[in-house]
Parts: sequence; C-alpha cells; structure tokens
Amino acid sequence: MSDGRATAPRGLLVIAFGGPHQSDDIRPFLRDVLEGRPVPEARFEAVVHHYELLGGSSPITAHTESQARALRDELAARGHALDVRVGMRHWSPWIQDALAAFRAQGHHEVLGVIMAAQETEASLERYLAAVERARAELGDGAPRLKLVRGFGLSEQIMEAHADHLSTALSSLGRARRERCEVLFTAHSVPRAMAANSSYVAQLEETARRVAARLDLPRFSLVYQSRSGNPRDPWLEPDVLDALDAAKARAVTDVVALPIGFLCDHVEVLYDLDIEARQHAEKLGIAFLRAPTLGTHPAFIRALADSVQAALEAP
Repeated sequence: MSDGRATAPRGLLVIAFGGPHQSDDIRPFLRDVLEGRPVPEARFEAVVHHYELLGGSSPITAHTESQARALRDELAARGHALDVRVGMRHWSPWIQDALAAFRAQGHHEVLGVIMAAQETEASLERYLAAVERARAELGDGAPRLKLVRGFGLSEQIMEAHADHLSTALSSLGRARRERCEVLFTAHSVPRAMAANSSYVAQLEETARRVAARLDLPRFSLVYQSRSGNPRDPWLEPDVLDALDAAKARAVTDVVALPIGFLCDHVEVLYDLDIEARQHAEKLGIAFLRAPTLGTHPAFIRALADSVQAALEAP
C-alpha cells in the first residue's frame, strides 16, 4: 500500500541535438533542423558537404550515448540505479521514442539533462518545447520531465576543461607554449537572443576560471559556426577573424578549446578541425584544438552531482 508520498523519478533522459548516422540521413536531418527557416540552397548544400567530408555521419549520437553510460555508472556507484536513455531533438533515437520506452517501464516522471553547459533559447527553451511536443504526440501516460540544471559552471567542469587544455599546451613544448594564444570557442548566436540570457556571462566566466587555473598569459573568448542571416548581428569575434588578428600580432601558435560544446560533432570537427585549421595554416599559424569534455571523469561527476541533487530535492 502506498504511504501517499511521491516517489523520486527512476528514469533519466539525456537530451542532445542529434545528427545523421549515414549519408542518406544528411538531407532529411538538415530539413528537420531547418523546418520553418528559409535557407539558401547553396548554404544547405554546403552543410551537406561538411557532413560528407566527415564520412556522411555525425559522431554526436555515439558520444552522447557514451556520456549517458558513464553517467549511469557514476550514479549507480552512488547508490542511484536509474533507467538512463538518450533522446535526440532532430534525429534518432528520438525524444519521443525514449519517452515511450520510459512509459512502457512505468515511469510517470523522469529527470532530464540537456547536454548544453550554457543556456540560451536555442539550448534550453527549444529543447523543452521538443519534449512537450513529444509528450503531446504520445498522449495519455506520457512521462513528465523534471529538468536537471546547474552543472555548467561547476568546479568539475572547469577541472575537466583545464585538464584537456593543459595536455594540449604541454604538447607544444615550453618555448612555444609561452608564446601561444588560447582561443576559448563557443557557438555564435544572434545578439538579440544572447541579450535575453546569461549565455555570454557563463562563457566569459568559464574562460576566465579555466585560464586562472592554468595561469594563461594570453586568451580570449571567440565564436564560431554562425549560420544565420548575414544582415543580423551575431556574437563576435568569429574564430577566423580572431586568427587574422592573431596574425597581425605576430602570433605563431594558437590552441583552441571549445568550451561551448560537450562532445565532438560537425561544428567542432569541420568548423574548427578543418575550416579554422586551414585558415590558420594559410596565415602561417600552427593551430591545435584541445578536446571537448566528452567522458572526462570530472565532467561526468559534475553531471552526476546535478542529477543527485535533483533526486534528493524535496
């Protein structure tokens, strides 16, 4: 017999953007992403080509599933055995499929982690809207979502970023390391969107705290992956412009750390590893990209701390 008290959620939905699994998925995936947003055909095909250069798929699903497994195991080690599933906003495994599986397991409410460290309309409200659409499509018995927040500025994330950056810097050797500049990169968004959120402040704080951990003499926050109307003001400076400016200062080495991305996907693997690297090479600048957070143990602990706090909240 129930004692009338609410039970803690035993399901955890790990939510991410999604990406194509094979070449045939690229165009339908992009159409889903761009639904209702007119994009010139040339730009559409250019992005298709980016995916083709990466083998026709995105590793985001595999990386997110690895993060979800690591999070599940960390929570289990703390005594919280949860049914952990991945749900993607724009491709399979879809959010709706994950919620349907939770419903079949008898979960009436699940915790939800959006895999974005900083919050904007694009990284919060749109994901929550996607969850509500999925719930509406499922109908009766669709699990409610209790959002997990607050991991983006944790000490563990700063530790993980600093660890990855320190390893990258160490590979340069002492002389080059002392002369290099560090570019902390994040996805550009329209200035109007940024003005209504703490996005820039969170990125600035992250860059400042990671730099302080390593006592960096030269660093800056830059933006990448802009895709909107060229007439609209977006966050700047763009990473390519930042490389031009570095060249003008006679910088010979740049290390980029993508603090706005939790794992590798096309906007890291193409926009930084291909486009930014090629631009740097043309300028005569040696370009090195430090890893994203991935499954760094400190990052997984940060996620687990936030989930555990949500589980234990009254």
